[in-house]
Amino acid sequence: MKGVAGLAATATITGTASAADGQTQYIIGANGNGVADAVTDAGFEVRHELADGDVLVAVGPSDAAADIESVKGVKAANPDLKLELDEPEVNTEAADETPPSEGAVLSDLQWDKEITDVFEAHEYATGEGTRVAIVDTGIDLNHPDLGNVNEELGQAFVADDDVPEIGPDDSGSHGTHVAGTVGATGESGVVGTAPDTELIPVRVFPAEGGATFGDILAGIDYAAEIGADAANFSLGIPGVQQPGSELNKLKAEVQTVFQSAVRRGTVITGSAGNDSGSLQGSGFTLPNSVPAAFTVSATSPADTLSFYSNFGTSDIDIAAPGGGYETLEKTLVEDPDAVEWPFPTNLVLSTIPVEQGAYGYKAGTSMAAPQVAGLAALVRELEPNANASRIEQVIQKGAEGANGKSDSEFGAGIINALNTVERLAGGKGKGNGN
Repeated sequence: MKGVAGLAATATITGTASAADGQTQYIIGANGNGVADAVTDAGFEVRHELADGDVLVAVGPSDAAADIESVKGVKAANPDLKLELDEPEVNTEAADETPPSEGAVLSDLQWDKEITDVFEAHEYATGEGTRVAIVDTGIDLNHPDLGNVNEELGQAFVADDDVPEIGPDDSGSHGTHVAGTVGATGESGVVGTAPDTELIPVRVFPAEGGATFGDILAGIDYAAEIGADAANFSLGIPGVQQPGSELNKLKAEVQTVFQSAVRRGTVITGSAGNDSGSLQGSGFTLPNSVPAAFTVSATSPADTLSFYSNFGTSDIDIAAPGGGYETLEKTLVEDPDAVEWPFPTNLVLSTIPVEQGAYGYKAGTSMAAPQVAGLAALVRELEPNANASRIEQVIQKGAEGANGKSDSEFGAGIINALNTVERLAGGKGKGNGN
């Protein structure tokens, strides 16, 4: 494979979220208990009640936002939007050179784990006793490195689902790649940041078409409901939006749902976006540009900002390996004498559905966020009673390459798993008492 295939999966807004019968889906800000019944009585179908009823997702006639807002207890109603994920072709050529047989035989290709000292961190924590929800395209339920997936807790929140029979299984490949970065067990090919965590597949995408914001929010709310220590959403709108954007009308409800999940103890890791854009000041993306999200920019094998990554001190909380170098030209160099990690090995290697090749390379802030979700699981293992804010602070204090929390590219810095867990473990290695 040549060119940019496999680089920086992007999302596209495809319009208002509509049901198969032509009705429109709305995201509603509400004043809690009883409002859902009132909206139902007004002739709308309430699909989701989120954040203790403070946010509703309902379906009804088009151009009916004003009718919903006339219902007592409704603060705002706006048409939902559909977000279509553009998944580039996965690069599998280097992974194919060493067919997996026994025990993480592809781990030498995981530069992302090497430079963040993940393997050394496993002497202290592996994510045992924790749970991470992957709000995405689902997870391959038959992958040899993903035997830690809890299929029973897996859910699909998909309006007009075209593949309901697969449940939380992967409708693409994005979610399986993200899941492997978080928690691949190393049974066969690759190792995740938290190989002993429990992975929960929360599918919000159909096989064809897009996810609605309402279903993404339902997935986040569900993650908190089942006690997930972290919920990763490597999803977001394209481009850097300005305050006058129609999307600005959804920010309050996104923040309400995310804040509710954080209060219940779930760290929400989100990708900063792949537009090489500044989020400084009034620019924003969704869902990650809300205070409750732990927003992650993407870095290269050289610890530089990846060429596609968004940046900005107002949004970026932390940075993590996402693949590619600081320029596209350098990323695509195939000469091993010219760069330490020639293309495609400078992308992130992880799991993909077995029927697609089992292992492959992708790059993007989508690949950076799950590095942090896995690290959150390591922290929660060592501090089971830590709240979400405490976990974020510990991760930021263990980061490298920035001063404090104000770097426009890296936030508090690039994650370092060993620094982070050593601060908590008191020098005692996992299982050996020393």
